[in-house]
Amino acid sequence: MHRYRVAIVGAGIIGASIARILSMYENIDVSLIEKEPDVGWGVSKANTAVIHPGHEEDPKSYPLRARLCKEGNELWREWVRELDIPAKWPGELMVFTSDEEEKAAEKYIEFAKVNKVPGVRVVYREELRALEPTVNPDALGAVYAPTAGMISPMEAVIAIVENAVENGVKLFTETEVFNVRVSANRVIGVDTNRGFIEADVVINAAGLYADKISNVVGVDTWFFIKPRRGEYLLFDEDVDIKPTRILHTVPTLVTKGVYVVTTVHGNLMIGPTAEDLPVDAREATLTTREGLEYLWREAGKILKVLPPRSRVIRTFAGLRPEPPNGQWLIKAYDSPWGFVNVAGTRSPGLTAAPAIALHVLEQMRSVFDLRLVKKEKWNPFRKDIVRVRNRSIEEIDRLVETNPDYGEILCYCRMVSKAEVVEAIKRMKAIGVKTITVDGIKFRTYAGMGKCQGSFCRWRVALLVSKYTGVPLESVVVKRGSYGVGDVKLLLRGRAAKGQG
Repeated sequence: MHRYRVAIVGAGIIGASIARILSMYENIDVSLIEKEPDVGWGVSKANTAVIHPGHEEDPKSYPLRARLCKEGNELWREWVRELDIPAKWPGELMVFTSDEEEKAAEKYIEFAKVNKVPGVRVVYREELRALEPTVNPDALGAVYAPTAGMISPMEAVIAIVENAVENGVKLFTETEVFNVRVSANRVIGVDTNRGFIEADVVINAAGLYADKISNVVGVDTWFFIKPRRGEYLLFDEDVDIKPTRILHTVPTLVTKGVYVVTTVHGNLMIGPTAEDLPVDAREATLTTREGLEYLWREAGKILKVLPPRSRVIRTFAGLRPEPPNGQWLIKAYDSPWGFVNVAGTRSPGLTAAPAIALHVLEQMRSVFDLRLVKKEKWNPFRKDIVRVRNRSIEEIDRLVETNPDYGEILCYCRMVSKAEVVEAIKRMKAIGVKTITVDGIKFRTYAGMGKCQGSFCRWRVALLVSKYTGVPLESVVVKRGSYGVGDVKLLLRGRAAKGQG
């Protein structure tokens, strides 16, 4: 039985999904390579978290996007169940407030018919307000798409990677690919900052940097990625304005519109903007006054009452990899043999991720003529961390009986226990994360995501990281930089030794 070595560049939602699909096969050895300290820290981290129905994709201009979006929407229902990922399926309302917007919205009914998206229809004032009481009474109506969903993107990436690693995938973090080696017109591996990794197949899922990897290989040299910034407002979970449905304005040529959503964790979120940046601004995630004011105005068109600005707990921005003319570049090459591009997967990339993974597999079978053998004992299931939040006192008591650490709360905003943080550390080690970070624990436990944004619990989490990894407290990494707090007495002793005490 011939074994194929596959290196996937990029551990975002696309790369992780491909890794999971390939882990089903006995004769594929998969390396998942990520330049960041943890998985999902690129494009996948900051987005609207919507699982789109597929009715907003033009089937003539973007047939692949349209097909994989609808297929992805269907596959996510199975994946969130198997992988225990927080998700909900409230449906969405594309709200129009003028005759011109209504006319513009009508085409999405036609798109839905061609793309075979079920249940999409126009609703008007009375039915609109019955479906969503928080909507602006001046709205004329909306396009209702009942199959839209919401997910937790970071938790989705983490869950997929945990499952893939359990099924044999090898994760390399803090490992940056800067070259794809080719010999005799065949891929032989990748050069990284940590050395050479052999591979028969290299899959380029590098997000915002996918064009650079593609250009190194010399294929489709016309292709480039332009970063498109999207800014967001995130509110405390106790605000009164929380739509049940996913609400958004009518899409434009640039964006699917500004969304007003209630996240799977109960926070009101407004966004995104859509600002095209220079090609070299791939880390420009700062928010702007102009962008946030724009979101506020657009939300006012949708909502009956705007929440108090004082209830904003965080503003943030994400970057999307915008390809030329919005076209995804998903292609397996026979010259050089073994290279696969999965590049420019802008929205609805999150929605389509499971379907993209299956599409890549079929391309690999076809172009590379792979003979794959399915594993007899591939495990599709993964369980989430057991949490204290939203449990009854009786349930918490039973947890404490099994593990007293469930009785020690580290994050009161999100009710995160010591047991959950310790479990997150163990899971990070188990998948091969080299540096246990405070942010990595935040994304797995929600500690630091509440009203105080970590002001109370961050140091407590850092202490646990220090204890369970042996790293001195002052060297514990929050995101990329160290925590920087140690024994203050050391500073005083140093001053005294120099005669400054």
